[in-house]
Order: sequence, then C-alpha cells, then structure tokens
Amino acid sequence: MLVAHHRKRKSRDPEGTRERLLQAAFREVHRSGFQSASIDAILAATDVTKGALYYHFESKEALGYAVVEEKIAKLVHDRWLRPMRREGEAIDILIGVVRRIPDSPQDVRAGCPLLLLAQEMSPLDEQFRKRLERIFLDWQEGVATLLRKGKSQGIVRRDLNPDEAASFLIATVEGYATLAKNAQDPKVWKAGIRNIVGWLRSLRAPRESRRGRRRVSKERVVR
Repeated sequence: MLVAHHRKRKSRDPEGTRERLLQAAFREVHRSGFQSASIDAILAATDVTKGALYYHFESKEALGYAVVEEKIAKLVHDRWLRPMRREGEAIDILIGVVRRIPDSPQDVRAGCPLLLLAQEMSPLDEQFRKRLERIFLDWQEGVATLLRKGKSQGIVRRDLNPDEAASFLIATVEGYATLAKNAQDPKVWKAGIRNIVGWLRSLRAPRESRRGRRRVSKERVVR
C-alpha cells in the first residue's frame, strides 16, 4: 500500500520525473558517450517507465539535446561564468577558478563532459554541434570580458588580446583534461594546473604600469 502510494505521488511530479531523467541521462552519457548510452540503464536508474521518458523527450536525441542545454551548460556556468562575475582582480579570479576545477582520480578518469561530447557528436549531428558551440562561445566570452575589464583597470597587460587569450585558456584547460584522462593520472592534471596558473600570472600588467595607473586615477579624483 505504501509502495503504491509512493509511486502514485512520484507520478504526480512531472518536473521531478523530468529532472531525474536528465540527471541519469547526463551520468550515462558522460560514462558511455551518447551513441552507446542505454535508455534501459537510464530508466533503471530512475524507476521511470519508457512511456514516461518519451512523454518528456520525444526521442533519444531530444534527451541528449536537453542534457547539453540544461546540465552541461549549467556545469560550465557554475564552474566558470558565475565565479568570474565576482569582485576582484581579473587574474586572481581566473587563477581561483582554475584551481577549483575538480582534480580527484575519479574526475580525471571521467574527463570533461563538454569536451567528450563535442569530440563524439559534433562531426555527426549538427544540432549537437550548435548547442555545444554555444557553450564554448559563452565560456570564451566570459573569460574575454573579465580580461577586458582587467585591461581597463590597468591590471592586465595592455598588449593582450582578450579574445585570443580566452580561447587559448579554454584550449589549454581542455587539452590537459584530455592528457590526464588518457594517462588516467591526476598528477598530469595537477601539473597542467600549475602551468596554466603560471601562464595566467604572466598576463598581469607590469608593476610600474599599474602604479602609474593608480597615480593617474588618484590625480583625477583630487582634481
């Protein structure tokens, strides 16, 4: 009786059912790739019927697109875009974000879900490619915007091209993620983080330039 009541209550929570399906689909796609992802495994993990799944998502592809838009995009937003809006110096913020990327053996073995899905599906499905490209572009623009702000404050080198630096940072992060996953070794990832942090530090404006900028700003305030 209690079991029946529990199932009835779950069936009246369509938003909760959809969320459980998305969570399970994200884990399955991350583990197995989209093409090998098993609908049966997703259903087993959620205790949802196949009819309920297709009520929310008309096809496996529609489920995959939703995983990209609602799970992978949120991961990039939470890990990168939101922290980059904090107050502080641009380089310090970026270093902090990079250092907080998960580096456990389990995370290294799993790899970056955005990168893995882009490698698998971008050559095969234009709808996947467009959605994944949007995430990369938003990520790049977030980094570039922060670097432009740093330049305007005299904190970031004046000769730096923010758009190029942003794409280089993303490529380097994803490149080290690939090397670490292939090696199945967190030490590779930790070495990558050290190198990325060293590169980010090299983007700071010279101390003389920063002091001059502060002096000019103070003079303007006095006047």
